[in-house]
This record gives sequence, structure tokens and C-alpha cells, in this order.
Amino acid sequence: MIRMDSENKLSMDNENLSPNCIQRRIIMIRGIQVMLDCDLAELYGVAVKRLNQQVSRNLNRFPDRFMFQLDEKEFTDLKLQIATSSVGNRLDHLKSQFATSSWGGVRKMPKVFTEQGVAMLSSVLKSQTAVQVSIAIMDAFVKMRQFLMANVEVVSRMNVLEKRQFTTDAKVDAILERLDTSAPPAQGVFYDGQLWDAHVFMEKLIGSARKSILLIDNWATVETLDMLAKKCDGVDVTIVTSAHHDQKGKLHPLISSVDEEKFNSQYPTLIVKHSEKFHDRFLILDDMELYLIGASLKDLGRKCFGFTKMDANEIEELKKRC
Repeated sequence: MIRMDSENKLSMDNENLSPNCIQRRIIMIRGIQVMLDCDLAELYGVAVKRLNQQVSRNLNRFPDRFMFQLDEKEFTDLKLQIATSSVGNRLDHLKSQFATSSWGGVRKMPKVFTEQGVAMLSSVLKSQTAVQVSIAIMDAFVKMRQFLMANVEVVSRMNVLEKRQFTTDAKVDAILERLDTSAPPAQGVFYDGQLWDAHVFMEKLIGSARKSILLIDNWATVETLDMLAKKCDGVDVTIVTSAHHDQKGKLHPLISSVDEEKFNSQYPTLIVKHSEKFHDRFLILDDMELYLIGASLKDLGRKCFGFTKMDANEIEELKKRC
């Protein structure tokens, strides 16, 4: 559509002056609708250098509200914006304007013109074509302004909806974050009477295991098995406990072989071992997480007790003593 004539000037088809074509070249900089000098030069059918020369010779006609120069950040942002658009070769124009000169310096940033600046251009370019182009461009500015004014309520509503959506998204993200970080705390205290809270805490720990559970608890009972039944399917359970004296002074386990068999018939696999080497209670999950539990599982919440997540490096040493 663009071609060079013998005088090194640009000429164009009338398509370039269609309202849609011009409106696509109107951009927003510093909250103002403006047009790039390279786009204007193309529309006016002159070289960018020629257009800027005429402006420089008549600077008194172009105050800041008519024309201003982009800074580096604005130029970088604009290049990114134009690179994603499909409007002609505007990015090539910008690159050529910002190219390195023959003496090693960097050329000046592009200029942009407001609606008033476009009107003033026709007077400094001094041609009938320039007048016609200015009229077409100003008509495009007016149509865009009318469109924005006619749709200001719609835009305002969209902004309100976006803000509401942002608030909603933030709330949802906060909820999801809490869910994602719902892992048990590393330490804490349960006080007497917190039966429900203590049991929920322990059931979450037990339910988090995916392969194995090792419980070291000298007072493991059938009540302990009730809690371990909350484990996931396929998780193997080992209990290391101690035998105790009955009223007649005889030693016997608190979990009998019959209890063990019944548990295994529905929640396999359970292994009960006996050891007198442990005083404290430990819970090991998947050979990766180690908790020191201050109370037997059967007594959770009846008295005050604490729990602490310990260094997993201690797991192997504990297992050797089981």
C-alpha cells in the first residue's frame, strides 16, 4: 500500500484514511489520545524526517499539549504494545527511529501528537493533501471520543465488575491457600477437655500416611486400634508397646492376639511388637515424618499434653530399637 516516489516522499491509497485504519493508530499515552510521528508521516505521505523538520522549524506552534516526546519507558512499553498488534510496519518505523547513528549516538525518541497537534500539522506541511488528511484524522479522534463517552457507563460497570472479581478471586485464593496449608502444625499443646480437637488432630496425622505408620506407645489398647482404623487403605501399621501386670501380677499385652487378628481381617496389615526400651510416645509416618506425642493415643484430650514434630534423621535410630 505504501510506495516511494522519485522525490523520496511517501504516497498512499485512500484505504489508509478510512476511519477504522486511523482509529487503530490512535494510542493512549499519559492518559491522552495521541498519534505517533511515524504513523502521521505515513498518513500525510511524507518521510518521518521531513515531518519532524517542519515541526522543529515551527516549535512555537507545538506546545506540550499539542506534541511531546516519549521517554525511554514509554518507548519500551509502546514497542511491546505495537509488537502484538497487526497494524502495518509500525514497529519497523519505531526501530529505525531509535537506531544507532553513524557517529555512535542514539537518535531521539519518537514524538507523539495530540488532536490539536494534528490540526496544527496541516498548517506547517502546507498542502491540500495535508488539510484533507488532518480533517480525516480529527474526525477519527472525534469518533473515538464519542465512543468512549457513549460507553463510559459500560466501561465503569466493567471496572466495578473487575474489582469485585478481583476481590472474589483473592478470597478464593485465600481459602485455597488455607486448604493447601492444612497440614498439621509442627508443635502445640492440647489442654484437658479438648477431646474432640485432640482426636481430630491425631486422625489427620494418621490419615496423611500413604505407606506406613509406626506407633511407639507403651499403653496402646483397643481404643488405639479404633483410631488407627482411620488410616488409608494399604497403609501398613506397626505398634511397639509394652506388656503390663494385671491384678494378679501376671504380665499380659493390652492388645491381644485376638484383637490383632480382628483388626487385620478388616484393616490389614497390623503388626504388634513388644519392647521395654521406650518411655516416650513416638509416631512415624511413611519413614519420613517423626512426631513426639506427650500422651498415649487412648488418653488424648483427657489431660494436658504437647506434641512436637522432630528431625526425621532420628527415625532410623528409633527403628533400630523397636
